[in-house]
Amino acid sequence: MRESLERPFGELPAALVDEVLKRTEDLSKKLLDDFEQVRTRRHEWREGLERAGLLRRDAELPYMPIPTTCGVDGSYAVERLLASDLVAAAAVAVEGLTPPSETRHWPEPRHLVWVETETHEAEVGVVLRALMAGMELELAAQAPHEVIFLDGSLTTPLIYFNQALNKSRDTLHLHTTTYFLAQATSALKAYLTILASTRSDRCWIAIPKYTTRREIGQGMGWPDTYDDRGLLSFLLEPGEYTSPRSLQQPTEPWHLNLTPLAPATKEEVGRIGEAIISALGEIQVIYYRPYSWLPALRVEMSRAVAENQARLATALHGIRHQCGAPAVMEPYPLYMADRIVKHLPKSIPTFRQVTTQHISEAYQGSIGEVFLGLHGYRTESGV
Repeated sequence: MRESLERPFGELPAALVDEVLKRTEDLSKKLLDDFEQVRTRRHEWREGLERAGLLRRDAELPYMPIPTTCGVDGSYAVERLLASDLVAAAAVAVEGLTPPSETRHWPEPRHLVWVETETHEAEVGVVLRALMAGMELELAAQAPHEVIFLDGSLTTPLIYFNQALNKSRDTLHLHTTTYFLAQATSALKAYLTILASTRSDRCWIAIPKYTTRREIGQGMGWPDTYDDRGLLSFLLEPGEYTSPRSLQQPTEPWHLNLTPLAPATKEEVGRIGEAIISALGEIQVIYYRPYSWLPALRVEMSRAVAENQARLATALHGIRHQCGAPAVMEPYPLYMADRIVKHLPKSIPTFRQVTTQHISEAYQGSIGEVFLGLHGYRTESGV
């Protein structure tokens, strides 16, 4: 690993490296043109935001005490073995930097995990990813904190659930599918709790790292080559945020596929699904840049939070308080949760080795058969 970092081109043909380096000159010129366009039009675009009434400052909001926070993130991995697949999914919650007067305690464990062996199935990762998303939602809904950060968009769980439900009809032989379908109702209830955010002492907000959304750019007539977060990172001054805007809706209406669910649960889940789709239509988006060293953060929240000045102030104060270190480009608890869950795929080969050892101790045949059957080809993972 150390050698690959010190000699990144060590295994590549010299001619290939030369060609790539030559092409980077053209890329540099293109990126320079993009930077120059933003620099020259920055004042014009900022004035447009001000005329549209979209520019706000966090100092104008009511002062709220520093809230307690936590961040929730998840990860999954599939280890493809010769004889079977080893699958794992986990979600973790990490508490943020607490205010000096905080006395509440969230008892451990603050994680959920699923580990299983499966027969070879190409689509197991789709179901596993939805199971991971459900774990994240359940942890977030249970969190006793005032501001709960979620990694990714608030629309992502619905997409993952639909993909998994569509595949579940063909993967009912998997233990992971059976478990996912059994947990679907509780996961969807947690999802609705987060989207509605009816509790006045809780703010669930999603902060996706990567986004292509253009709720503001489309309305302002900005070039299509820029997404909102990328351009607003250069337009917003520290302490500024944009007025809440409705979440960009898909070209086709949201829906939840209930076909694979058991008949006994379809009616209840159907009601929950309708409420979820209605709540997604009410989601509001703001962009907030708390400090000069941070890019603009995309913040998705329910209308109940966005339209209440006190709750919005609490959410932004929580973000600002957790972004105090220049080296961390997102709220601290999300950063730590992300670091933790990214170690799950890396640890899967170790779990496989431990499993191999246990099997070898009890197997009556040749140990070589065990090592051959548990030979790993690759690890597929996601967060």
